Amino acid sequence: MITLINIELYKIFKKWRTYIGFIAVGILVTVIEIAMMAEGQRSINFLTRELQTTFYLIGNLLNSYFVSYFILNTLTIHIPFLIALVAGDLLAGEATSGTYRLLITRPVSRSNIVTAKFIAGMIYTALLILWLAILSLGLGTFFLGTGELIVSNNGTITILAGNDVLWRFFLAYLFAVLSMGVVNAIAFFFSALVENAIGPIISTMAIIIIFVIISAIDVDLFRTIKPYLFTNYMNTWRYFFESPIDKIEVLKSVVILFSHIVILFLATLLIFNKKDILS
Repeated sequence: MITLINIELYKIFKKWRTYIGFIAVGILVTVIEIAMMAEGQRSINFLTRELQTTFYLIGNLLNSYFVSYFILNTLTIHIPFLIALVAGDLLAGEATSGTYRLLITRPVSRSNIVTAKFIAGMIYTALLILWLAILSLGLGTFFLGTGELIVSNNGTITILAGNDVLWRFFLAYLFAVLSMGVVNAIAFFFSALVENAIGPIISTMAIIIIFVIISAIDVDLFRTIKPYLFTNYMNTWRYFFESPIDKIEVLKSVVILFSHIVILFLATLLIFNKKDILS
């Protein structure tokens, strides 16, 4: 299995589209860091405008932690497309290049092939989030330094000590890998249904956009649907920046997102095992 995964990783990183995600994240993070250096103090002043009427705030609040937290808030906007770009091609790409027959003539089962491709897609997802974390915290520290982290959740202002932040970011990025793993699983599922990578990419993004819109609209009809939408749990990483952390909500989100990944993977496995490959 390890050999199969290595082969699939080689095939992923052999394609130029794989590096679009890393380049895009690099450009995006750099632009946000520079913008925050120029205008970030306005955001800090806006968040602390009420506190400043009572308290005198000192220290470096505009720092790498604040910018990294801000970038994490845009996770569901820019990262899913970059993941779907690769995951949607894992199976469909074989059909497009006409290598399906060659693939299944290997002395390995279809299940092992699908599993190896899926794991390779998850590794790519994890590497992309790791790249995001390194750039966000690394560039932020270089440009803005470190300090206390000020966050706003549901109108509540929380200021976390600088030495109480890194472990929270570690858990937040780990949760981001899980939530983006659902995106990988969706694109991979659609990839088994079609013979062109464009379809899985568009379908995955369409689902995410629709679910995000439904989650954002506060009407009675959608309130009954929201608990079943995976997008409703993708921002649960914010709980790691609360004190105390709502462990029940975090665990609930982890179980739901992980269940989505398992169900989608098993569905893809079933479809590919029954697939009639003609070319």
